[in-house]
Amino acid sequence: MSIELTPSALVSLRESFHADPVNRTRMHAVMKSGTDDACENVREQVENPMVFSIEVNAGKTGKITDQKSSGRCWLFAALNTLRLEVMRKLNLKTFELSQSWMMFWDKIEKSNYFLESILDTLNEPTDGRLIAHLLRDPVQDGGQWDMFCALAEKYGVVPKDIYPETFHSSKSGPMNGLITAKLREFAHTLREAHAAGEDITSLRARKDGFLEEIYRLLCLCLGEPPERFDFEARNKDKEFHRDLNITPREFYEKYIGRVLDDYISVINAPTADKPYYKTFTVQYLGSVKGGRPVKYLNLPADEQKALAIAQLSDDEPVWFGCDVGKMLNRKNGIMGMHTYDYEAGLGFRLALDKAQRLDYGQSLMTHAMVLLGVNLVDGKPNRWKVENSWSEESGQKGYYLMTDDWFSEYNYQVVVNKKYLTPAQLDAWSLDPIELVPWDPMGSLAMMK
Repeated sequence: MSIELTPSALVSLRESFHADPVNRTRMHAVMKSGTDDACENVREQVENPMVFSIEVNAGKTGKITDQKSSGRCWLFAALNTLRLEVMRKLNLKTFELSQSWMMFWDKIEKSNYFLESILDTLNEPTDGRLIAHLLRDPVQDGGQWDMFCALAEKYGVVPKDIYPETFHSSKSGPMNGLITAKLREFAHTLREAHAAGEDITSLRARKDGFLEEIYRLLCLCLGEPPERFDFEARNKDKEFHRDLNITPREFYEKYIGRVLDDYISVINAPTADKPYYKTFTVQYLGSVKGGRPVKYLNLPADEQKALAIAQLSDDEPVWFGCDVGKMLNRKNGIMGMHTYDYEAGLGFRLALDKAQRLDYGQSLMTHAMVLLGVNLVDGKPNRWKVENSWSEESGQKGYYLMTDDWFSEYNYQVVVNKKYLTPAQLDAWSLDPIELVPWDPMGSLAMMK
């Protein structure tokens, strides 16, 4: 066989297409409507109603949030799990914590983390894979659960009306572009100074000056973060509440009070290099230097689901990370393995399994959301209720339905309280983590818009 696409080979391809008359019908449908509309399986939605046997807070979980043109899904999801504590304690109909507040500190901490990573790799070649990885996207909007915990533990949280959205919190691309340009410039300066013989003390002094520039730009784009504020609210019974001159950390401790160290990331990554009942971390993945490191416990999917169900059954939401774009009907809010029938509509069958998709770059975690419910039949889940942060215009008034088979294939991470783990799982969690390379799929960040 020729290594080239010869004229005779092209004739053979054309004849193969015309050999099946259904292909012409498929062609006209796809040309007019696109692959997804032509292959949409209406039965997936009919067979999976938005009804659940277990729902957090009886389905009353506050107004749907909107991350707009930013990749802050992980922050929105994390804050949406925490806001219920404030709503319950004060009997509020709805409430929002400031995502911009967390974004500000995430950007300055990521900048410091990046520059420290550059200082840690001064002797690596500039054209090597590690430096290329560090330089690729140093302050993107994405993140991980443990990164959120490190920020919340250090900086606390504030209500959204205390530190509201701005143009660039909602449309972060231009701001990120400026910060990225400066950080790459700073990386060049540090590496050149090192090559010229400057010691680490001098280089860190340079870094401190660099961070002043980043902090100033963040204040211009997001506003100066307050050190103290007054908190005022009126609850569902029209009762007025006021708390004066409180700090963000005091607010967290008083109105949320959840011990974040009790919550851990449980992943399902069924690849040969990641045995179950082992823990993992990822090199150069983080934001807060000296803060909580990223750590995962890898478990089979059924055990991961059982932990999520246990937490939901205790009326507590679950942060989770998935590959949201796969088999997603965004208009109808359905994530299901049969959302689109590509085999019938295109004669096209996708054959890779979950492990193979991870190994071959076909899937990884892209988005974080919140589990608010699950439907159990004879003790087994068949569908899950999901709170997204793409506004009420998306999905079913902001909510999504995830089928259980989709959970198995495209969900990668849930965050649960350690109290739900079995003794064997707790023993596994106590193991020192195996370190993964920076570009491992489990080092991906949730940042889908």
